[in-house]
Amino acid sequence: MKEIRNFSIIAHIDHGKSTLADRMIQLCGEISDREFKNQLLDSMDIERERGITIKSQTICLPYKARNGKVYSLNLVDTPGHVDFSYEVSRALSSCEGALLLIDAAQGIEAQTLANLYLAMENDLDIIPVINKIDLPSAEPERVALQIEDDLGMDPETIQLCSAKTGQGVEDILEAIVNFLPAPVGDPNGELQALIFDANYDSFRGTIISCRIINGKIRAGDTIIFMSNNAEYRVEEVGLFKFRREAQKELSAGQVGYILAGVKTVSDTRPGDTITLKDQPCAEALPGFKEVQQVVFSSIYPITTDDYAGLATALEKLQLNDAALIFQKDSSAALGFGFRCGFLGLLHLEVIQERLEREFDIPLILTVPSVKYNFFLNDGTELIVDNPAYFPDPIKIQRVEEPYIKATILIPERYMGAIMTLCMERRGENTKYHYPMPGRIEFSCELPLAEVIYDFYDKLKSITQGYGSFDYELYDYRKSDLVKLDILVNGELVDALSQLVHRKNARSRGLHACEQLKKEIPRQMFKIAIQAAIGGTIVGRTTISALRKDVTAKCYGGDISRKRKLLEKQKAGKKRMKTVGNVEIPQKAFLSVLKSEQ
Repeated sequence: MKEIRNFSIIAHIDHGKSTLADRMIQLCGEISDREFKNQLLDSMDIERERGITIKSQTICLPYKARNGKVYSLNLVDTPGHVDFSYEVSRALSSCEGALLLIDAAQGIEAQTLANLYLAMENDLDIIPVINKIDLPSAEPERVALQIEDDLGMDPETIQLCSAKTGQGVEDILEAIVNFLPAPVGDPNGELQALIFDANYDSFRGTIISCRIINGKIRAGDTIIFMSNNAEYRVEEVGLFKFRREAQKELSAGQVGYILAGVKTVSDTRPGDTITLKDQPCAEALPGFKEVQQVVFSSIYPITTDDYAGLATALEKLQLNDAALIFQKDSSAALGFGFRCGFLGLLHLEVIQERLEREFDIPLILTVPSVKYNFFLNDGTELIVDNPAYFPDPIKIQRVEEPYIKATILIPERYMGAIMTLCMERRGENTKYHYPMPGRIEFSCELPLAEVIYDFYDKLKSITQGYGSFDYELYDYRKSDLVKLDILVNGELVDALSQLVHRKNARSRGLHACEQLKKEIPRQMFKIAIQAAIGGTIVGRTTISALRKDVTAKCYGGDISRKRKLLEKQKAGKKRMKTVGNVEIPQKAFLSVLKSEQ
């Protein structure tokens, strides 16, 4: 165990975590140059296309240190986005140390601090690393002062490197060996293994990623999951090298995988404890704290035949992403589907893309919403995240909506634009200070519903990509909330209903009407698209009818002949409108989600 080091790489978005992991893998000779590709640990197509890490990935690297000993380094590469901070917290539970990566040009940013606090909560030893020192705009001395002043860390432990060129990476590996502690645990005790991730393989069943805290496990053992007492016989144990590599046994302190032919997806839960049936441990490990979903949206398959496939796909995704929750839902317009909870809009986008790519299920999503607290006149309390369950307005005494504390780090020149954006989004209690010359840390309390719509996109546009944004749930506050309904040809389309603040209802309703007008094909009759709050219409557009020129054959003559033909056509169109059905295409549902440009 003295030759094992379990560590994680944590940082803000785009500070070079995956690139540093690539250099370490190359330096340890774990992979040949022919097989090497950038972002090696980012195995999903979406990760490679977007250039972000979504899933934390583990790899075991053999490293021969300068003292001559060969160490086994278990590296966990983690995501940087706030939507995937739950992934980071789970990854850190399997480590004793962490590399805190900071960009030499950008300095400390919002998510740097958030991840640092996560590492401190897990009692990890932290090595600060200043990356990208090869950039022309790099200021490592300034960033080193920041680390000392803002984070209170020892400047002696700071490592400098360029993950792109490989400069200084070997010194980091030496620092890991010398400064980070070896794992503790009793290899001869009763087995305690913490599940921190899992994947589904259609041939082998569930691949369980776990950290062995105490004891040993080998092929042939009978194991028990302590949360549900499910029993399985272990087929294979091993380490995560470039490919899975089977071992005779996994012992205390190691991070590896277990294959036990687990076909029931719901049996495996991240945070659960595995122990042996013959020698069970006295108590389960504490596991992970429950995650709070903040964005809710309903997902429907385009064809009803895909419903069963969608249910299976969501179960398999939940195994790989414990932050996703779902329950059955139905809609008059779209049929049967699922109401899902997400950690943010990026999380929602990624889940939608994974369902469409990995499971080949085309989907329709409803407008995202958050959880609101309704207090009714008779004293009952309701939690509503779906416009379908909006109570009768007469019965509502008051409504409370969730507020977040947003921390925005920006260059000084964008201050005015960001203040305006936050005021437009009903921001309160704005404060700011200068953590360093030329950069402002701006904090503000905002309604979560305003943030999930398109806040992050606007922030990035206004700051030309330089703004960084982090948030935490703060409290619930009184709000004036209304249910905005969309009617097409007089028919209510329940999948397009949304809960909005009264102040924004008209603009949001007009936007939805305009977007639908572009997408719904023209019919032989006029189609009215209306936005309504209760019985009051707050916005309307009309799709004009396709019409035949019935007066084409009338050359001159009495005007009453033409009028008679037009009146006859008008009556026909009126009759057609009462019996005509308007088919709303899939693109129309998606267009309503798009923000105003």
